[in-house]
Amino acid sequence: MRNLLVFPGQGSQFIGMGKAFSDNFTLAKNIFDEVNDSLSQSLTKIMWDGDIEELTKTENAQPAIMSVSIAVFRVLENEVGIDFSKVGYCAGHSLGEYSALVASKALDLATAAKLLKLRGISMQKAVPIGQGAMAALIGSSIEQVEQLANKINNEKTDLVCDVANDNAPGQVVISGHVRAIDAAIELAGSYGSRKAVKLPVSAPFHCSLMQPAADIMNEALNESNIMDPIVPIITNVTAKPELQAQKITDLLVRQVTGRVRWRETIEFAKKNGIEKVFEIGAGKVLMGLTKRIDNSLESFSIETPDQIESFILV
Repeated sequence: MRNLLVFPGQGSQFIGMGKAFSDNFTLAKNIFDEVNDSLSQSLTKIMWDGDIEELTKTENAQPAIMSVSIAVFRVLENEVGIDFSKVGYCAGHSLGEYSALVASKALDLATAAKLLKLRGISMQKAVPIGQGAMAALIGSSIEQVEQLANKINNEKTDLVCDVANDNAPGQVVISGHVRAIDAAIELAGSYGSRKAVKLPVSAPFHCSLMQPAADIMNEALNESNIMDPIVPIITNVTAKPELQAQKITDLLVRQVTGRVRWRETIEFAKKNGIEKVFEIGAGKVLMGLTKRIDNSLESFSIETPDQIESFILV
């Protein structure tokens, strides 16, 4: 019960991700083939031979990142063995929550790929290109950013400025209309920010402007056969563990417009006996956030075959 398995979200993608696993493990290749078949496209061609701009498109990045996480996870199951009695919780950052559900036997791979493709398309279409933006505020506390967002919303009542991601102490992301985000960036220094950076994203994720996408995902998710996971999922929306399929389904809908409470997720895990955090899939973003949130936690990234041996559940 001392281990937390976490799965990365959008922004972790890079050309070539997962290819070493596909080349070295038939089990991983089969995962990628199944995702390709389920989407009726060669997602792996984009992932391994394509252009980073094409891969970064939300509709491609989301199922691609999930497929890498599950390919790595299945190899770990087969090569090392995963004793779920030693896994306290699973969690995923935004789209990574779908990876967590597949890993915990609550959602099948093909359905997850189709849901994430739809999620990416619907999130992109929810707000016309150029009307939404996101920005990272470095140095501000979550309370300071909440105060800043409230000020913008109160002064510019026709605009939206929401807290999208509470990633780690001093790393908070806001999302909303371009004019609202620009106004927040101008005032960020007065609210504790050392740096305020607009993010290179194509839509304002995790804010109320995503409601059209949430409506589409509500219908799709409720038609999907999500099961109770075999280990609790610490969800983005609540930062609390959930085991009931319908509650998880409802929270996945709310997640589209809601805040990713990653700092609170790691803090909850620590308070409830977690000692090791394993990031499974592309990149090391979540490992870095874990160290910023609580450096007493041992944190590992499993994204290449030579890192398999570091995966030891105790």
